Amino acid sequence: MTQAARYTGSTSITVAEGWGLERLTAPSRLFGANGIRTGPDGRIYVAQVAGSQISALDLDTGQLETISAKGGDIVAPDDVAFAPSGDMYITEYYDGRVSVRSPDGTTRLVRDDLPGANGITIHQGRLFVNECRVGGRLMEIDPTGGAPRVLLDELPMPNGMEVGPDGKLYYPLLGTNDIWRIDPEGGEPERVAGDLGVPDAVKFDSEGFIVSTQVASGQVLRINPRNGDQTVLASLSPGLDNLTFVGDRLFVSGFTGQITEILGGGETRTALPDGLTWPLDITIGADGTLYIADGTFLLAKPRGGELHTLGMLFSPGYPGYIRGLTATGDGEFIVTGNGTVSRYHPASSESDILVEGLDQLYGVAVSATGAIAVADLGTGRVYSVESGNAIELAGGLDHPTGVAFTSDGTLLVSEAGAGRIVSVTGSGVDTLVDGLERPQGIVVVGSMLYIVDVDAKALVAFDLESKARQTLAQNLPVGAPPGVAPKPLVGLAPFSGPQGPYAGIAADAEGTLYISGDAEGSVLALRSGSRP
Repeated sequence: MTQAARYTGSTSITVAEGWGLERLTAPSRLFGANGIRTGPDGRIYVAQVAGSQISALDLDTGQLETISAKGGDIVAPDDVAFAPSGDMYITEYYDGRVSVRSPDGTTRLVRDDLPGANGITIHQGRLFVNECRVGGRLMEIDPTGGAPRVLLDELPMPNGMEVGPDGKLYYPLLGTNDIWRIDPEGGEPERVAGDLGVPDAVKFDSEGFIVSTQVASGQVLRINPRNGDQTVLASLSPGLDNLTFVGDRLFVSGFTGQITEILGGGETRTALPDGLTWPLDITIGADGTLYIADGTFLLAKPRGGELHTLGMLFSPGYPGYIRGLTATGDGEFIVTGNGTVSRYHPASSESDILVEGLDQLYGVAVSATGAIAVADLGTGRVYSVESGNAIELAGGLDHPTGVAFTSDGTLLVSEAGAGRIVSVTGSGVDTLVDGLERPQGIVVVGSMLYIVDVDAKALVAFDLESKARQTLAQNLPVGAPPGVAPKPLVGLAPFSGPQGPYAGIAADAEGTLYISGDAEGSVLALRSGSRP
């Protein structure tokens, strides 16, 4: 049975007469997939950091139920564990919290002083949590609010952990690429296995062997805890996150939201298809290839071809979390991320930082003469990037997000908080388009400016010469669901800075418009006339 999409608008998309709409990618079921755990009811519970959501997957029917929704009490859940009572304990990675959700749906905060709270497990009623950060701690947490008991500190990014049949607590370290164990009562830790594929979770099979996902290599390994010997159970794509057993059936999660069952002999079965986590900015290459910034991934979809990965967070040379994106030719891109602007060449696995030390960068544009402009939502400024320096072009803006150049080199900026588009002048900014709700992505094609207004869920066309405007599409799957006020995702170094949605837009040489349907995890194509 088909799983429901993560977002279903109350009204279908409508487009202006003479225009047609196509979804180039199917809507996503989840906002990625992070920690997974089999619940008391036999369903797989999936934590989704980017969507602030927890879902339960029924393996028999394929149906997904939202257990904790976006906009609710739980923010950026990364991993879950169940107590014998049925209470679900949850780590909230970005906010450094541990919360508990009772079977009746009520939630309670346990602690909010655990930066990078990530791996979590319960053993014989005892709750253990670690912090996935440089200098992270591994602790036993008192569910009633007492002070944590620190077993280890100064760990290099511990992650998903579990107690083994020997009663010891096993934990992977991303920073050193190995797996360790320690007696929950204390003592010296022991290294179990090393030189892996960057392990980010461990669980145990019915025979007492470690099973571990490898985020960088995409392998699922079975490891003998007595001597460290390894067997590859399956080789998947990089970006694996966690795993769970349902009886003797093994399932693994990945950043893209795919849940995969690992069968015998290296065979696998897709239990839940993947999809886009956001998407954020998009751009078009000279050959018509569509490129998508999906945060931890850079994806490509050639015209008439399949979507595939160009690079991801653990790829060599990847410039880090990508928000803004523009193709500059020869397989290169200018990208924005954690306060940095970089030039990225995926084919050679190389990236060069053009400027760093900025705040929450969103849109990026390159003019016909090669000038680079970026919008910094965090500081309310727009910068030009020149010779390793960020030169302020305009300040005092209310949440600037999108940037675009006109044919004469004028820089336009979407000022999301003010509901307007401004042009940057030598003395400041002039209002070009007002009366919008929350404009984000913008693109200029000839004399036409196209604007994604996320709160209005509309695509607006504005004629730069006649000043006429027209709504080309309404009820777009962008922004938050109706009635939902998403809570900020503050991010955590070194993986990302603050993570906010951004509905980007791009246009190809034929005038087709491509829109990030960030609410449902799709990319939409809007075409005039009857062109395919």
